Amino acid sequence: MSSGMLKIEWAAQYMPVLAAIRKQFEKEKPFAGMTIGMALHVEAKTANLVTTLAAGGAVVHITGCNPLSTQDDVAEALNTVKNVHCYARRACTVEEYYEAINKVLDAQPVITIDDGMDLIHYIHTKRRDLIKKVIGGCEETTTGIHRLRSMAAEGKLEFPVVAVNDTPMKRFFDNVHGTGESALTSIMITTNTLIAGKYVVIAGYGYCGRGLAKKAHGLGAKVIVTEVDPRRALEAHMDGYSVMTMEKAAALGDIFITTTGNTSVINGKHFKKLKEGAILSNAGHFNVEIDMGWLHDHADNVVQREGIETFMLKGKAVHVLAEGRLVNLATPKGMGHPIEVMDLSFALQALCARFIAKSGKKLKGGVYDVPQEIDEEVANRKLSSLGLSIDSMTQEQKKYLCSWDIGT
Repeated sequence: MSSGMLKIEWAAQYMPVLAAIRKQFEKEKPFAGMTIGMALHVEAKTANLVTTLAAGGAVVHITGCNPLSTQDDVAEALNTVKNVHCYARRACTVEEYYEAINKVLDAQPVITIDDGMDLIHYIHTKRRDLIKKVIGGCEETTTGIHRLRSMAAEGKLEFPVVAVNDTPMKRFFDNVHGTGESALTSIMITTNTLIAGKYVVIAGYGYCGRGLAKKAHGLGAKVIVTEVDPRRALEAHMDGYSVMTMEKAAALGDIFITTTGNTSVINGKHFKKLKEGAILSNAGHFNVEIDMGWLHDHADNVVQREGIETFMLKGKAVHVLAEGRLVNLATPKGMGHPIEVMDLSFALQALCARFIAKSGKKLKGGVYDVPQEIDEEVANRKLSSLGLSIDSMTQEQKKYLCSWDIGT
């Protein structure tokens, strides 16, 4: 058995929710006669989502959503699976990346599954011939949802897309625990440095930032949070973390992790204030949060190590991990989120794809929440797989909660 298939089988052992959905799909065939186009991080957990969709009758065409996040042996293994076509390759050029996007779209998918909205963006800007053929799509990550909501607000999103990222079963586990554990693990395994006792600066206190702050604190770090939202900044303060501007944090931080999804969060004015040996990393989707252009333009010298670029700025060393790309996947040994977390996220993707297959033609263009029954189904399936049980409300309790006249 190939190394890629061994990775896929290893992940499958820890994905009981997706396995149960796969059995259901094998019987129902909800995607019979349909082509699904995907742009996701191509690694072992993703492969189990792909084979689940194929088991449901789909022909799947997939490529990567980041030039450095593909595991080549997994991509090779996927190409041996019936009705699956994979075009992803690690360390591809920008031109090769979009060639692969076009190959997926050449298959004329009727459902899209994105992580970062590249497929949907390309369809709406360069492959508009496909718009009428697409029933709808699903979006995996925060950055993609931001872009989609902007499109929808301008009336330019022409088919329905489910915001998988924004549902509780994604945010509470994938964003908090998945990003928190996987980003720090990747930083530690790439640099072999200690977290305990260091100043760790988290840019952004959304769900990903909260998870990183919590996990870094648990490892003994002194956590600093930077924010632009006053409410989130206050939340971080009351959670026990130091809150300050990036300009102030730049002089204190030992390790920096950006999670905002925005551009130039750490830029030239910050680089000048960094300590000798500061480590910079990004846990947001695109490689725009650290101003890599400024570093390349102003560095006296650049030293390349495995997964690390060291920029010499007037004798001071500043280290950037994974070219400023998604640190938990783009480093050479990055494995992405833990398997059990992605079991939940990909279960949501599978069920939302089935929802689009069934109901997409009835929906207008726009961004849609994950149906509550899907979110609860994934939660209940996970509880069952863990052997956990919860209480149920009595009819009296349900009536009480729905009543406005409850007396005094």
